[in-house]
Amino acid sequence: MAIPLLNYSPKTQNERVSGYEKGSEEQPIIYSAENLLSDSGIDELIWAAYRQVYSEHQILKQNQQTFLESQLRFGQITVRDFIKGLVTSYPFLRLNYETNNNYRFVEICVQRLLGRDIYNEREKLAWSIVVATKGVQGFVDRVLESDEYLDNFGYDTVPYQRRRSLPQRATGDTPFNLKTPRYEAYHRSQLGFPRPVMQNAIRKFTPQEKKAGAGSPSLYLDLARSIESAKNTFAAPVSTANIDMGLVPYRKTAS
Repeated sequence: MAIPLLNYSPKTQNERVSGYEKGSEEQPIIYSAENLLSDSGIDELIWAAYRQVYSEHQILKQNQQTFLESQLRFGQITVRDFIKGLVTSYPFLRLNYETNNNYRFVEICVQRLLGRDIYNEREKLAWSIVVATKGVQGFVDRVLESDEYLDNFGYDTVPYQRRRSLPQRATGDTPFNLKTPRYEAYHRSQLGFPRPVMQNAIRKFTPQEKKAGAGSPSLYLDLARSIESAKNTFAAPVSTANIDMGLVPYRKTAS
């Protein structure tokens, strides 16, 4: 039986309401397959999808998915299918999934697919459980089939960062698609990672039922060992050879 998605809520009630914003150059350009105005429009849409999913730091020629591009150009798949193919492709998983834990991977996917930041730690935990139980493929399907994604982007619109101008002006936040994930294994090895972490003390957990109670002999084990060690401590015998050689002064005891 599959574990249902945990309930989570926005950080504030204001996030439930669609805000009114004046148009400006800071507003994202919406790329949709429904309003391609020129022959180069499909190229711009594909580039926007790469920039949103991969981020500009990861757009390399070797990461290009030519087969998916061909299917999108000939109308065999929708924009949503193209986005799904990019997120589940090997280059994206290698650069974002294999170099991060599930929590960070969930945060990246929510930012780039839903166009917003994580509400709180409970949402991050809820999606991380989906990754752990259904895998990356099941997690991506769940996000792209959610009402939030379909209501905002549908099947033909490339995801974009919604209401980006407000957090940028308020906190100077960087756009989601420009946030670089962790370094790969090659760069981590150059920087000397992983580094061993030495703890000051090693803590051992003992269950309550295994803890020694009052009057237990195990509580006096250290005391018994100290008495035994003190009992066996004695001075080494003085050798007569050392006395004859003058190494140890000879003292005659009174008779």
